[in-house]
This record gives sequence, C-alpha cells and structure tokens, in this order.
Amino acid sequence: EEKELEIWGIEIKSATFRKFKTYPICTYSGSLGPKLREGDFQSPEGFYDVTKDRLNPNSDFHLSFNVGYPNAYDRGLGRTGSFIMVHGACVSIGCFAMTNEGIEEIYLLVESALNGGQASLPVHIFPFRMTEENMKAHEGDEWMTFWKNLKEGNDRSLLHIPEPTRPN
Repeated sequence: EEKELEIWGIEIKSATFRKFKTYPICTYSGSLGPKLREGDFQSPEGFYDVTKDRLNPNSDFHLSFNVGYPNAYDRGLGRTGSFIMVHGACVSIGCFAMTNEGIEEIYLLVESALNGGQASLPVHIFPFRMTEENMKAHEGDEWMTFWKNLKEGNDRSLLHIPEPTRPN
C-alpha cells in the first residue's frame, strides 16, 4: 500500500538495523495478495534474496536484479513465475519498477554489498507495513492467514541481527 522500497543496513557500533533510505516505487502491477502463477501480473509477497548471479546490469529496463521469486515456500504451494525484478524504466508486469535515478542508487548499493563479501541480500516484500493497526484494517481479507504468517516473519526478522560479513 505504501509503494516504497526501503534499504536497511546494520550500524556496526550499535549492532542495530537502521533505515538507510526510502525510495518510491514508480509502479507495480496487481493488487494486494501474493503472486500465484506465471502471467497473473501480480507482484510477490514474502521473503526472498538477491545473489550476485541475479544482478543484471544490461537490463532492457535500465538496470535490474531478480528478487528470487519463487522461493521454496512458493514452490511448495505450487506457485509459479520467473524473473520478478526490481528495475528502472517505470513500467511493470509483475515487477517493482523504480525511476532510472532510483534504480541506479539501489543497484549500486546491492552490487557493492555483494561485491564486498555479503553472500546475499534479504528482500522482504509486504503488502503493507505489518503494524497491528494495518492488520486490523485488513481483517476479513482472503489473504489474512498468509499475512499473519508474513507478520510473524517480519517481527522475528526485527529481532535477528546477523553478524556483519567481512571480506578476507
């Protein structure tokens, strides 16, 4: 609902997550609820990761990286789809489209982290901020059971602070 992509990092001194920057998502397709199948024009919701092999500096949409959909959970539910990207050019058929200026900054941050020794970057995709207020506002939605599961993962991820990775 907020149509934002947030970049978070660990502040080494305090070992806490801090929001680095928020970028507006230029456009995405579909409505609230998870991606179920190839061609449904939905953007996924869930927990994914970006690895070096998912970077695409030669994208037709300026720059892009694949979020890793479908993950094991999606595949276990029979969900299909491929090449769900965060990219530039402000057009979407299931991806998260940013402005070209936005994707240039985001891509550089992702690429730098992966080239700096981080094996992967987590990508958490939520339909809305996972607050109690928002959960109540969406009571009765067909996806509420799934969203409660996402909220549990969100709440747990806020408690886990991974050790920083340092190149050898």
